[in-house]
Amino acid sequence: MTGFSGAPAPTEFVQRVQRRLAADGSAPDPANLARAARAESDGLVDDARMLTLIRQLEEELVGCGPLTELLADPETTDVVVNAPDDVRVDRGHGWERTGVVFADDEAVQRLARRLASAAGARLDDAHPFVDARLGDGTRLHAVLPPLSVDGTCLSLRVLRHDRFDLAALNAAGMFPGETFDVLRRVIEARLAFLISGGTGTGKTTLLDALLGAVDPRERIVTVEDAEELRPAHPHVVRLVSRAENVEGAGGVTMRDLMRQALRMRPDRLIVGEVRGGEAVELVGALSTGHDGGAGTVHANGSREVPARLAALGAMGGVDRAAIYAQLSSAVQVILHLRRDHGVRRLSDIAVLAEPEGGAPRVVPAVVEGRPTADGAPLLAGLLGARGVASPW
Repeated sequence: MTGFSGAPAPTEFVQRVQRRLAADGSAPDPANLARAARAESDGLVDDARMLTLIRQLEEELVGCGPLTELLADPETTDVVVNAPDDVRVDRGHGWERTGVVFADDEAVQRLARRLASAAGARLDDAHPFVDARLGDGTRLHAVLPPLSVDGTCLSLRVLRHDRFDLAALNAAGMFPGETFDVLRRVIEARLAFLISGGTGTGKTTLLDALLGAVDPRERIVTVEDAEELRPAHPHVVRLVSRAENVEGAGGVTMRDLMRQALRMRPDRLIVGEVRGGEAVELVGALSTGHDGGAGTVHANGSREVPARLAALGAMGGVDRAAIYAQLSSAVQVILHLRRDHGVRRLSDIAVLAEPEGGAPRVVPAVVEGRPTADGAPLLAGLLGARGVASPW
């Protein structure tokens, strides 16, 4: 083989090695890669160059390729590929450009297709985008050209198995002022709550920590689209939805799982993220005796949560008025998270009060750690009705 003195392995060579491994039914381990590489070479390859080739082939054919080291970093939360020469990582302090470079867009696309296949999903011209979960829990999203104008766009969100309790989050600065004490009382009083915020604000992390503070005698059933919740609690049943396979069969939706969870006698019913028609089941369940339930939802602020749930409810075939009527009796508290310059904090705790003009009123009770004149007495009343003393 010519032209292998120091340049990356040509695409055509990588494809030949891949086809040979597939034909032999061989795993892409170093020994098989070396054997296939020598078989596909049209000339002598010295040992040093063979080691380089094997390393390049592993990047192309094994795991997450050139992104492996970034994803292995314990600080990494997200990795994105915007272009072959624009790979960025978020280690909790905002996006940083990395030195990782792909040979061309075709190399990015090969990685995206391979990861999609490993996740049991399809990514091709007929299905030019994918949202799936890898075996280790990493969330995969990819979009192919021409939908992504500047080339294949790949996003990976890492599932970390580190557990943070409320004390650790408090020490990290997530809870300003009196917030920490209020949260513990909300859990003790079994008030139903929703955690709102944007992407990456720590909604799942906070929910996980709050569930860890639940009385160990209670049974928690969680329903998620992607496995993220792993609360430090002795009695947890975790349900995770399943996407359709490449033939379009076998899918199990969040709404399906919500119906099953209601039959499992949960003391607390938890939805990892409300993003579709399952909002109907969640609000319905929390308004029929399932105290202390919770969920997370994307919203710009606590005041936007009712409208957001109404929009999601419409996806489930329920009109706005019906969602509002149930929401008023289903959820008592909204916890809103923000992220500024990489720092996540619980900016406000709000109470859902009696409807006004049809829509539930969202009244801030604690803002930046300080109780408010209007909402704090409402929250104190909710706690007192459950036999929990007010923090004020």
